[in-house]
Amino acid sequence: MRRAVVLSCRAAILASISTVTLSCASPHAGVVTGERKQWHKVTITFDGPAAREAGTPNPFLDYRLTVTFANGERSYTVPGYFAADGDAANTSATAGNKWRVHFAPDDTGTWRYAVSFRRGSEIAVAEADSAGESAGYMDGLQGSFLIEPTDKAGRDFRGRGRLQYVGERYLRFAESREYFLKCGADAPENLLAYGDFDGDFKHDGVYDHLVKDWAPHVGDWSDGDPTWQHDKGKGLIGAIVYLAAKGLNAFSFLTMNVAGDDRNVFPYTSYDERYRMDVSKLDQWEIVFEHADRLGLYLHFKTQESENQTLLDGGAVGVQRRLYYRELIARFGHHLALNWNLGEENGSWSDDPAQTTDQRRAMAQYFYEHDPYRHHVVIHNGQPFDDLLGNASRITGLSVQTDQPDFRRVHERVLYWLRRAEETGRPLVVAVDEPGDHRHSLLPDAEDPAHDDARRNALWGALLAGAAGVEWYFGYEHPESDLTAQDWRSRDRMWDQCRIALTFFSDDGIPFWAMRSYDHLSSSAASYVFAKPGDVYVVYLKHGEPTTLDLTRDPVAFTVRWFDPSTGEYDEGRSEVRGGAPVRLAPPERADRDWIAYLRAG
Repeated sequence: MRRAVVLSCRAAILASISTVTLSCASPHAGVVTGERKQWHKVTITFDGPAAREAGTPNPFLDYRLTVTFANGERSYTVPGYFAADGDAANTSATAGNKWRVHFAPDDTGTWRYAVSFRRGSEIAVAEADSAGESAGYMDGLQGSFLIEPTDKAGRDFRGRGRLQYVGERYLRFAESREYFLKCGADAPENLLAYGDFDGDFKHDGVYDHLVKDWAPHVGDWSDGDPTWQHDKGKGLIGAIVYLAAKGLNAFSFLTMNVAGDDRNVFPYTSYDERYRMDVSKLDQWEIVFEHADRLGLYLHFKTQESENQTLLDGGAVGVQRRLYYRELIARFGHHLALNWNLGEENGSWSDDPAQTTDQRRAMAQYFYEHDPYRHHVVIHNGQPFDDLLGNASRITGLSVQTDQPDFRRVHERVLYWLRRAEETGRPLVVAVDEPGDHRHSLLPDAEDPAHDDARRNALWGALLAGAAGVEWYFGYEHPESDLTAQDWRSRDRMWDQCRIALTFFSDDGIPFWAMRSYDHLSSSAASYVFAKPGDVYVVYLKHGEPTTLDLTRDPVAFTVRWFDPSTGEYDEGRSEVRGGAPVRLAPPERADRDWIAYLRAG
């Protein structure tokens, strides 16, 4: 009888969504917290069965909390999770009776919710709604809350909405309708190997020397920024504050590298555990990610390092992997700007055990079916992406790595994969997330203060091919490397150049989302042409040499301005050219360096 009541309650909220007073009740009402505004994190915490991280039944695997939120025609089924005492980030609690769900509403008005809370062996990864049996407590509970419009603006993603794949080459914010270009830090990959996080990874004897304190960025933390346990977290929080202050808008991090180069990052209670999560550590991760949302920093979740491909279920989407993904979605899926990267250097490309094509596709399918928000899903090469293009998989983007220290392959690789995806009839978002090679890549300012190759070949080479952005990897043979970095100021001058590139497009309203590569229109082989014919041309001259731009098919007048991509300044002069024929473009003084000719119609 109890099971029938639960199912009818969940059905009632979807079938009778206009009903204000709901018929089912529970003495275990949830506590709703958070700003009740559109795009903000709204949390419901329930009093449920007392449990322990190490207890039986396993609170992560043998209970399943799911909450369905509905408003008009919109409906989201969101996984919940065991939250120990409800304040584990600060108390380090491993036990308690709090169970929690997060939701980021995409519309104003009254949102109604229905709770399903069930128990049974491995029910957390069971697919059927009716699996197991009622766990009592909040099972069958229904309620509602009112959501007001967002009041946030600027970099804060809560004023821009969820970043979505819309079937095009760029992601777009649901609220502001802006398209997104990213530039940020891809290193260190072990960003979350942080000594202020809870967990025994710091002293388990496995690569403990790589654990970070992020001390160089403590001074970037200021009053009003979050901490946990009184004053912990200042180093890493300060680091992301610094990135945002430099004008960057993305950073990446592994969430599991048990078998990787660092071996200190995993969600579990210990290095060898696969079924029990460290609640307080994950709550502390969330403090960092939540602040990143407010700072306008895109979260690049790299869900496994290459060496971990077969660690869970031999590479299949079995019990271990389903549980891992469910916990990621439940605890962090409410964030507005993120991608799930299915694997760093994934597939068969080395002597290490690798996932098969079917396993790669199954990972993408899992996120498609279980992430209520359908966040952006990407995968990294390793193996070329051909087996995943078109309708062969549910990926929505490609995370591209190249292999030359001078970044010379970036431009052509972006062009190649954009073209291959479009040939299948399903465009993908292509980002360059590790330009360069593993030994060098983006050098410290102390060794390469100008970063000419990085700027010319990687940054502008990617963006003017149609890439959705660049994240920078730090080579192993240099200080502040991919494993040892904890001072992002080591590349401070390159961050300035990234900001210059992003603001070039945003400040002038350049419609990059409607532009494509037209390199063949330039007579110079050392140039890029990115254009929306009839409206705008961006012509990048890598060495400042004059070029002839073929405007034969564009018989309109264009204003020409010259932009210095290393300083972010425009030359004072302007000129006009008329299309309908080839036109000569020659940069102003100091023609010994890279220049951009910016042509705008009208």
